[in-house]
Amino acid sequence: MALSPLAGKPAPKEMLIDPEQLIREYYVRKPDPAEPAQQISFGTSGHRGSPLTGSFNEAHILAIAQAICDYRRRHGISGPLYMGRDTHAVSGPAQRTALEVLAANGVETVIQGGNGVTPTPAISRVILAHNRGRTDRLADGIVITPSHNPPEDGGFKYNPTNGGPADSEVTNWIQERANALLRVGNADTKRVPFVAAIGSATTYEDDFIAPYVDDLRNVVDMEAIHAARLKLGVDPLGGAAVHYWEPINAAYKLDIAVVNPQVDPTFSFMTVDHDGKIRMDCSSPYAMARLVGLKDQYQVAFANDTDADRHGIVTPSAGLLNPNHYLAVAIRYLLRHRSGWSAAAAVGKTLVSSSLIDRVVAGLGRALWEVPVGFKWFVPGLSDGSVCFGGEESAGASFLRMDGMVWTTDKDGLIMNLLAAEITARTGKDPGEHYRDLTAEFGTPFYSRIDAPATPEQKARLGKLSADAVRASTLAGEPIVAKITRAPSNGAPIGGLKVSARSGWFAARPSGTENIYKIYAESFKDEHHLEAIVTEAQEIVRKSLEDR
Repeated sequence: MALSPLAGKPAPKEMLIDPEQLIREYYVRKPDPAEPAQQISFGTSGHRGSPLTGSFNEAHILAIAQAICDYRRRHGISGPLYMGRDTHAVSGPAQRTALEVLAANGVETVIQGGNGVTPTPAISRVILAHNRGRTDRLADGIVITPSHNPPEDGGFKYNPTNGGPADSEVTNWIQERANALLRVGNADTKRVPFVAAIGSATTYEDDFIAPYVDDLRNVVDMEAIHAARLKLGVDPLGGAAVHYWEPINAAYKLDIAVVNPQVDPTFSFMTVDHDGKIRMDCSSPYAMARLVGLKDQYQVAFANDTDADRHGIVTPSAGLLNPNHYLAVAIRYLLRHRSGWSAAAAVGKTLVSSSLIDRVVAGLGRALWEVPVGFKWFVPGLSDGSVCFGGEESAGASFLRMDGMVWTTDKDGLIMNLLAAEITARTGKDPGEHYRDLTAEFGTPFYSRIDAPATPEQKARLGKLSADAVRASTLAGEPIVAKITRAPSNGAPIGGLKVSARSGWFAARPSGTENIYKIYAESFKDEHHLEAIVTEAQEIVRKSLEDR
């Protein structure tokens, strides 16, 4: 995809959304249940869409919220439901709609007081805190967010009693039930007016901030950060973490400057992403251009996306660290500095993450847990401590408490940010300098992810390919050593294909929302070798699909 001439530049006024129009469309526009693009569809991070395209409207939220209530009843979930939301324009209206349904169904619902916003990891943590040691009245949660998506989008995801992203069995049931409700115009959906819902005896306001902030000392060495007197900077990118950083400063006597405290549903303060869209992607150098420009003013600076489940790390030595590079640095540091973790605990990574992680983990004699894309695969291991760290190539990760117990089972961008400060404080080197040390020892990875066009039929075939469909014997001049369509560690289908040679690999997966497939590729030689892998990957995929 060609780089937009606006990439990395301030968003022009004509690009900004009209929040009032967006909210009006949320309430007024009625989706067509017969149109696939306007049906409810749970991807790896819940249902997402836009009121402007009829894919995220009040009717959708009414149906999903009722489906969640029905799911809770079927499975005897009777404890509180913790609900958070981010700062996207339609997240507030979606929360109001959900409350109307939850209250009508008698669900005990807890939200942040003062109409506040809440990061995804704070919801995961509070679910686990409530459920610890319990066998009944278990809690679950909802987070209303489209993550880093553009301002016109909305999102709605369900976290069951394990605190993490719902697995496919759960989301498929909710999706089918919600679409059935949508088809009958929500005739079977219970609802009360918002005034009744917010005043209901089952609706509570609470503070999610203070318990989360106070508990941070049990997962990150906050005392080391304080003692090092680091000068730190953070840009919440207008998201749900914006009200967490000052309490963190106060509780631990840190020097974290919030370089952009602004909350604006148009996200007018953003610089434009690579494709000419406003996107709060803290792993993108274009969306992060302003913070990268401040890199020499702070010993470490960092950012989060709008629901704070992703992290972006900026250092004087490296600028914005590639997510794969920081994951590798974080893993090696944690394995060397967390004496309370079991030596038998594995390190989790998605199979499209860098092979540098494989080399780091092997070099420390630890086990690797390699799974398909989606943080849900790490939930069981993080829950029982058999996985000490779970990380995705898209800048999402979480890890265990100091004592080896679970912290969150969803991604936590705040602890990954604070870990960068801990690394700097305890070693005297920032994560960028540690990454250079890794490449000196294990080699320099060259990584890329591109989109290639694909018809719906081609996407469907790619998602069901067998390894035997790959006829090629070499990849960029080297013999192919592995062709897989299932994850090495748990045997789950990867929904695509991964092909590996000695010095590089590629993976191809169909997009769930667009007529494209994604190619992830990595070389441990050079950029030229990486380009050859990407070129041959497209040809291998094309031939594999033609042969079917």
